[in-house]
Amino acid sequence: MTTIGLIGAGHIGSTVARLAVAAGHDVVLSNSRGPETLADLVAELGDHARAATSTEAAEAGDVVVVTVPLKAYRDVPVEPLRGKVVIDTNNYYPQRDGHIAELDDESTTVSELLQAHLPESHVVKTFNNIYFEHLLGLARPRGADDRSALAIAGDDEGAKKTVTDLLDDLGYDVVDAGPLAEGWRYQRDTAAYGTPYTTGWGTDEMTMRTGDAATVRDLLAQSQRYRDMEG
Repeated sequence: MTTIGLIGAGHIGSTVARLAVAAGHDVVLSNSRGPETLADLVAELGDHARAATSTEAAEAGDVVVVTVPLKAYRDVPVEPLRGKVVIDTNNYYPQRDGHIAELDDESTTVSELLQAHLPESHVVKTFNNIYFEHLLGLARPRGADDRSALAIAGDDEGAKKTVTDLLDDLGYDVVDAGPLAEGWRYQRDTAAYGTPYTTGWGTDEMTMRTGDAATVRDLLAQSQRYRDMEG
């Protein structure tokens, strides 16, 4: 059993918490509004969940999930995350986050920004390209024929192994997309963003489909940089 710390408890964070508790892990949840605002979610999740501050969640987690709006990434506590595996779920939405020059010119990526903020942590990118309802609905036991896969990217092989094992517990196979710099392949609006898991992305239907490892690998290979899409 692992303790999962969550910095952010929105759609993705709360879904990861539900999957983790169902798999037998403990979760420590936090958000920007204070632990008391998470009372209903903690009650729903039961004895394996508790609410805390972001610093306390960072301290408690064996693995910590950062799932806050990108504009708030500098508020993620640094010291309690030293040496830890940190999962980054984020995407860059300029209309929400404001324009970030190094993302606009594609000289870096979202998860590399978080890694630079957490220089002694081991950041792994995942959960960012799947709709939260699909993340919950597509989880399957190990060995199931209709099991989906999630892409990961990271610079530390040990951290990627830890995340791979966790995702396996949560109900997913894994496709290793390479180092953090390759995380752009499943960022917002790329071929691998959303489309492995739905037949109606961008519509009202959002019909789920299995995104197996072969499908995810193929879509990662098809992904283009924004500058090439524009060209």
